[in-house]
Amino acid sequence: MFTKTTEFYDAIYSWKDYAKESQLLLALMAPHKKSAGNALLDVACGTGAHIAFLKDTFSVEGLDLDENMLAIARSKHPEVPFHHGDMLDFDLGREFDVVVCLFSAIGYVKQPALLNQAIANMARHLAPGGVLAVEPWLTPEKIEGGKRPPVHSMFVDRPNLKIARLNETRIKDGIFRTNFHYLIGQGGRIFYRRERHELGLFTHEQYVAAFQNAGLEVHHDADGLMGRGLYLGLHAS
Repeated sequence: MFTKTTEFYDAIYSWKDYAKESQLLLALMAPHKKSAGNALLDVACGTGAHIAFLKDTFSVEGLDLDENMLAIARSKHPEVPFHHGDMLDFDLGREFDVVVCLFSAIGYVKQPALLNQAIANMARHLAPGGVLAVEPWLTPEKIEGGKRPPVHSMFVDRPNLKIARLNETRIKDGIFRTNFHYLIGQGGRIFYRRERHELGLFTHEQYVAAFQNAGLEVHHDADGLMGRGLYLGLHAS
């Protein structure tokens, strides 16, 4: 995933309003959460950017597949327990009142069968009355007619760090395949890095079915935290 640019991740995504997103998340979950506890697990937590704004409300823990991301998260939040694991099969041996998987990380499972497996595994860690919140990746309907998406660009302009990121994308067999090209200026030199990311384009019906197959009552907010929607799965108490 972000194996070539981990140390620049927070700078590249500094445009995200994590504080606002966290408040929206809390507001959307509040009417549905019935459990009395306040334990929250952030699956695919990355560098812990949402955790910074959730840890005042919840007793939080994080989980990610990328050890380098976890190292950054631990350095920012030394008081928070972080776990190395895959959303498909992690087993922490306990239940949480809230489990979240944000910023479209669920798309990296790529296949519908693995979407079901990931949702079921996260649901298995929910306490009775708890809530599973998953922020989806793009649906096929949002990719116009299967056409090749345009090239996108993103820039970081700081006194000691300059980044230009361009990405080209192809869609094939329901997989969104994008190549990120980074030109990075730092420490008096300029260097280039490249990453390939692949995400599954799941339909709304596939998301709903995955939650229902996991035994959860599912609710969908079309806007969600940043316009990509949010699925909420409720564990019957």
